[in-house]
Amino acid sequence: MIKNYFKIAWRNLSRNKGFAIVNITGLAAGIAVCMIIFIIIQFQTSYDNFHAKKDRIYRVLTESHHADAATITYGKSVPFPMPAALKTEFPQLEEVAPVYASHNDELQVVDATGTGVKNFKEQSGVFYTSPAFFKMFNFPLLAGSYESLKDPDNVLLTKEVAENYFGDWKTAVGKIIKIKGYYSMGAGLFQFPATPLKVSGILATIPANTDFQLKLVVAYGTDFTGDKQYGFNQPLWNQSAPDFGCYMLLPQNMSAENFNQQLSAFTRKVQPADNKDSYILQPINAVHYDAAAGNYSGKIISHQLINVLWLIAAFILLIACVNFINLSTAQAVNRAKEVGVRKVLGTNKSQLQIQFVVETFMIVTVAVILATGITLLALPYINQLLELSLSFSILSNPTVILFLLVVAIVVTALAGFYPSIVLSRFNPVTALKSKQAANTAGGISLRRGLVVFQFIIAQALIIGTLTIVQQMNYFMKQPLGFDKDAIVNVAFRADSTGGKMTDYLKQQLLSNGIQAVSFSSNTPVEDNNNMFSNFKFDHAAKDADFQAITKFADEDYVPTYKLQLVAGRNLQPSGWTREFLVNESFVKSLGFKNPADVLNKEVSIMGGLIKCPVVGVLKDFNNRSLRQDLSPLLIATNSTMYRQASIKLSTTNIASCMQAIKKIWETTLPNQVYDYRFLDDKIESFYKQESQLAQLYKIFAAIAIFLSCLGLYGLASFMAVQRTKEVGIRKVLGASEGSIVYLFSREFIMLVIIAFVVASVVAWYFMHNWLQNYPYRISLSWWMFILAGAGTMLITLMTVSFQAIKAAIVNPVKSLKAD
Repeated sequence: MIKNYFKIAWRNLSRNKGFAIVNITGLAAGIAVCMIIFIIIQFQTSYDNFHAKKDRIYRVLTESHHADAATITYGKSVPFPMPAALKTEFPQLEEVAPVYASHNDELQVVDATGTGVKNFKEQSGVFYTSPAFFKMFNFPLLAGSYESLKDPDNVLLTKEVAENYFGDWKTAVGKIIKIKGYYSMGAGLFQFPATPLKVSGILATIPANTDFQLKLVVAYGTDFTGDKQYGFNQPLWNQSAPDFGCYMLLPQNMSAENFNQQLSAFTRKVQPADNKDSYILQPINAVHYDAAAGNYSGKIISHQLINVLWLIAAFILLIACVNFINLSTAQAVNRAKEVGVRKVLGTNKSQLQIQFVVETFMIVTVAVILATGITLLALPYINQLLELSLSFSILSNPTVILFLLVVAIVVTALAGFYPSIVLSRFNPVTALKSKQAANTAGGISLRRGLVVFQFIIAQALIIGTLTIVQQMNYFMKQPLGFDKDAIVNVAFRADSTGGKMTDYLKQQLLSNGIQAVSFSSNTPVEDNNNMFSNFKFDHAAKDADFQAITKFADEDYVPTYKLQLVAGRNLQPSGWTREFLVNESFVKSLGFKNPADVLNKEVSIMGGLIKCPVVGVLKDFNNRSLRQDLSPLLIATNSTMYRQASIKLSTTNIASCMQAIKKIWETTLPNQVYDYRFLDDKIESFYKQESQLAQLYKIFAAIAIFLSCLGLYGLASFMAVQRTKEVGIRKVLGASEGSIVYLFSREFIMLVIIAFVVASVVAWYFMHNWLQNYPYRISLSWWMFILAGAGTMLITLMTVSFQAIKAAIVNPVKSLKAD
C-alpha cells in the first residue's frame, strides 16, 4: 500500500511538472533561509561551550555606582590586586587567573645574536595570563608546557603565529622574540622598553567560536604586568586598566550567588571608603551576549537579535508553506475528476488524505535536498558578509540532521494537511461533472487571508530594511563636528627623543605635499578606545560627579581636524602637559552656562600628578560613536602619550602622498611596522554589525517578496481556472482584454493594500522602538512606507498580470466549451 502511494504520487508530480517545480523552488528557498539562520544561531550560541568545565567558569564584573546613584554600569575590568587577593582570601576557589588582553603590540623576531630579523604587529590576540587559565579553559598544546607561564618572559604561540614568524612551528620552541607593548591606565598611556620573550610552547589552532582569540600568551608578571610602581602589580584597589580581567573556577559545591555575597563583604573591607564599586560573577556562557560589559573578541550578539533571526526564519518558512497551500488548492480543481473516480472505486477519505500527504512529503524531501545545496553554495558568501567561520557538514553535525528532519515533518504537516482535507472532501458526483469549486466563507477565502499574511511579513521586512539602511546612511553622512575627509592615521610609538622625532617627521611630511600633520593619542572620535579620567576642578576637595574623555594631542590637532574654539585659545607647543582644552559638554556638566567661566580654572587628573589650567573651550563634536551621546572632554599636550600621526592629504594626489608617507616612515622608523588607516574607514567600522545585518535583511526581504509572489501566482492560477467561463461570457458581451486584466488585478491590489496597512503599523512599532537605542537617529519618514507599498504593488501587478493576460487572450469559444 505504501509503495503504491509513492508510485501514484510520483506519477502525479511527473504529470504536473510546472506545479512541482514552483512548489519545490518555493519550499527550497524557505528551508534554505531557515537552515542558514539555524547555522548562524548554532554558531553564535556555541561560543566557549567546548570547555569541559564551562558550567563552573566565571568572570568578575565591576558594578560601578555613579554619583547620581541612579545609574549602574558594568565593566569587565577589575582592580589590579583582585586576582591575587581572591586566591589568598578564598583558598576554596579551584583556580583564579588574571587576564590582560593587549592591543597594537609590536613584535620582532631576533637571531642568535639578538639582532632583529623580522618585524610584526598584532592588533589583537596578545594575552598575559598564568597557567591557571589553561586549567580552566581547554586550548590544547602541541608542544611545550603550560607551566612555563609561571616564569616571566615566557610565551606560548599558536601554530599559525609560529609558522608566520618562524616558518615551521616545530622549530619555534626555544626561539626568542621581542615585544614592545603599551597599556593605558586612567588617562595615561604607558610604554615599557622592548622585552625579550622565550617561546616555551605551541598552542593548537584556536577555535573560531571562542571570545579568547589567542595568538600569543605571555606569562603574567612579564614586563609591565609585574611592575609594582607603574604597572599591574600595584597594590592599589582604585587602579585598573581596560581589558584587565579576572576569571575563576568555582568548586562544585559552591553557587555563584553564594560567592557573590562573600565577594561583596571582602571588597568592602579592602577598598577605599570613597570607592563605591562592587563586584559580581558572570558565567562564561553569558559573556558572548553582554554588549554592556563586552568581551575580548569584540564580537557580540544579543539574545534579542537571536530571537529576531528565529522569528524571520519562522516567518519565511511559513510564507513558503502558504505558497504550497495556495498552489495545491489551486491545482485541486484540476484533480477533482481524479478524486471522484477514486471515491467511486471505493477509496475513503483517510486514504486520499494519506495519498496527498505522501505527495507533499515527496516534494518536501526534494526541497530539503535542494535547500541543502543552496545552503552549501550560500555559506561562503554569508561567511564573507558576516565575517564568521560557519560550516555545514551533515555527517559531523547530527544537530543539523535533526533540524532538517524536524523541518521536513513540520513543513509536510503545515503545507500538506489543509490541501489533503480540501481534496478528500470533494463530492464524487459534482467532481465527475466538472462542477467542483473551492468553498469560501463570508466571501473571504482562506487563500486570500494567507496571501495577506505573506505580504504583511514581506512589506514589514522591506520597511524594516529601509529603516536600517537609512540609519546607516545617517551614521555615515551625519556631520561629526570635525574634518574627517582625506585624513589618514599612521601608528606611531614615542621614543626617548620626545618631541624631536615628531618635529622631524612633521618637517619631512609637510615638505612632500601634505597639508597638515598632528600627533596624538587617538582621533577625535573613538568607539571603544576612549580613556576616561576622574578629575578635580578648581581645587575641589573631591572628584567631579562625572568622568571626562582624555586625549593627548599636539598644538596642530585643532587646525588639522578643523575643531572650533568658542572661548579662549589653542594649546601652546609643548612636550609636557601644561594646559587643557575642554569641550562645551564639560562646561555644561559642571553647571556653567558661559564657556569663558571655566578659563584659567585648574583641572587635576591622575590623582593630582597633573594640574593645569583650562585655556580654551571647543565647540562640541562627536567624540564617541553615534550610538552614544557625546562626552565631556579634556585635551592636553604630552609627547610621551602620542600613538599616532593624523595626516591631512591633498585630495588631488592621494596615491603619491601615501607613497611618500610610507617611504618617510620606513626610513625614519625602521624598527616600527608601517600601519595606517583612513579615518572615514575607521568611523565606518564602528557600525559594522548594523551594516552587515542590513545586508542580511535585504536578502531576507527579497526572498520574502519572491515567495509571496509565488503565492500570488498560485492564487491567480486558481482564480483563472475558477472563472474561465465567466471570462468567456464577459468577452462575448464585449469586455476588452484590459478590463479582464483589471478584473483579475483589482482583488489582488485590495489584498496588498490591506497587507500594507497592517505591515505599516507593525513595522512602525518595532522600528520606532529599535531607533530609540540610538541618541542620534532618523525619523520614520512616510516615503519609506510608500516606497515599500508601491514597490510591492508593482511586483504584485507584474505577477498577477501574467495569469490575467493569459486568461484574457483565450478564445471565448474555448472558454465556454470547458466542462
